[in-house]
Amino acid sequence: MRILITNDDGIHAEGLRVLVRAAQTHGEVAIVAPDRERSACGHAMTMRDPLRVREVEWPGARAWHVNGLPVDCINVGRAVAWPEGIDLVLSGINHGPNLGFDITYSGTVAGAMEGAINGIRSISVSMATFVDSAPLHFETGERWLCENLPSLIRAELPDLCFLNINVPAIAFEEVQGERWVRMGRRVYEDRVEVRSDPWGRPYYWQGGVVVMHREQPNTDVGAVSEGFVSITPVSLDWTHEDALLAGAR
Repeated sequence: MRILITNDDGIHAEGLRVLVRAAQTHGEVAIVAPDRERSACGHAMTMRDPLRVREVEWPGARAWHVNGLPVDCINVGRAVAWPEGIDLVLSGINHGPNLGFDITYSGTVAGAMEGAINGIRSISVSMATFVDSAPLHFETGERWLCENLPSLIRAELPDLCFLNINVPAIAFEEVQGERWVRMGRRVYEDRVEVRSDPWGRPYYWQGGVVVMHREQPNTDVGAVSEGFVSITPVSLDWTHEDALLAGAR
């Protein structure tokens, strides 16, 4: 099996190393990742600047870094790693959750999305923490993937669908299992904060506080809050069928 791996935390991220180790137990791996952190870039793509690609040393795998975004990395990987075709795209392991509406911002999820657009089985993986500076427990994500990746690869999925997985950042022995669930709701309050520079001129810092109600049954937010790994099939067809039918009447 030919496996292409990317992320949005950059070529030096610990989560990338962990994902590569897990994937190497199931196939031949190539890594194409951003040369630096590109978090929250969404499904952006470099169009008006050249992409510089540099091969780097990696134990047991071929690896390149790119001065671009995760979507760029998938497309570069298709050209430089396996022009003859890729069997699986893995994106992550992200240093933090990608739950609910996070998937619209996430570069990690965008890597899997781009794989699915190109007809490749694709999976994005994140470690879900709920407290700043809490340990990420990558060892839990690695062990869970080593055990479950074969079943994820065999799972029947429709066209233009990829899997978004969130592993709770807890000890492996505390993981309650896994659940296939819908997207939940995870939003941010006070997104823009006004600050002043040393000369008294205002500038704006974007971030915000996460507002997340954990009582969301049958969702990724609810599953991870209860100690389960959440597996969410995400469709690239965003058409709202009920609204479409209502408008056609």
